[in-house]
Amino acid sequence: MRRATSPPYAFRNSGPRRRVLNSGESLRNPEGNSFAWRGTREGGHFAYDRFSGGARIHGPSGAAPARSPRGPERTATPHSRRIPGATMRIGIIGAGNIGGALARRLTDLGHEVTVANSRGPQTLADLASETGAKAVTVEETPRGADLVVVTIPECRVPELPPGLFDGVPDDVVVVDTGNYYPRQRDGRIEEIESGLPESRWVEKRLGRPVVKAFNNIYARHLAEHGRPAGAPGRVALPVAGDDEAAKRVVMDLIDQLGFDPIDAGGLDDSWRQQPGTPVYATDKDAEGVREALAGASRERGPEWRATDGSPGTFTAPA
Repeated sequence: MRRATSPPYAFRNSGPRRRVLNSGESLRNPEGNSFAWRGTREGGHFAYDRFSGGARIHGPSGAAPARSPRGPERTATPHSRRIPGATMRIGIIGAGNIGGALARRLTDLGHEVTVANSRGPQTLADLASETGAKAVTVEETPRGADLVVVTIPECRVPELPPGLFDGVPDDVVVVDTGNYYPRQRDGRIEEIESGLPESRWVEKRLGRPVVKAFNNIYARHLAEHGRPAGAPGRVALPVAGDDEAAKRVVMDLIDQLGFDPIDAGGLDDSWRQQPGTPVYATDKDAEGVREALAGASRERGPEWRATDGSPGTFTAPA
């Protein structure tokens, strides 16, 4: 007979099913591993991630404790010697579709996530409560982070605080997820119109080397289409950057999220994954992504070039 000394706890995985566990009840995850819940009267929930095999426990505030059922909390390390799969401190600048999807998935994987937007942390209370991520200011995001994701509209990059990365160690990885949408949102950016790769332009504005990733997938697909390694039809994502060690960190993170990472070369080659290319928003597998990158044309089509009336909107481009 089960003791009724503790309240029930919600089990949540990335699928649609939910169930309730009581203190001391064991749980078998999708891979057949068994976990025993050791809850307290304060409440909380157990979250199992089916792609990484990891698990997290949340208290009533949504914050994860220092330890989880996968063992002692792992210490984040510089990317030059980071162990693949290790817990990282990840800052996300931008809480839109991609930023929100990453905040949800990365916290599910057990990473320590902070998130910021231009309107201030008070506007992120719902996302923080849902995910356990910590809402901070943009200026705070890179401080103490191992990896920073910049996921804001291209036209807003110059509005980021000056000196955002001043004093931030060189081994902090910076990821750019952005795309240039001149007719829909961003208006004319002359350097990009003249052929400069979009992420090279972002890198110049940030004053930091960047790795380009997550720009060619819909946010909903990023949140829902991850699969275990080796699964047939696993979606692949290209990763471009000049720092090989930083690129490996991002590629490992993509694998944790349930996608096959594909090395797309240096940042000067990142035009191969920009809007209008064969790999953009097509959810190809690894072989398909390699073929699409190889077959890309550097010429921007008219739908991806600014006009005298730009910008319009996504429903009415100008």
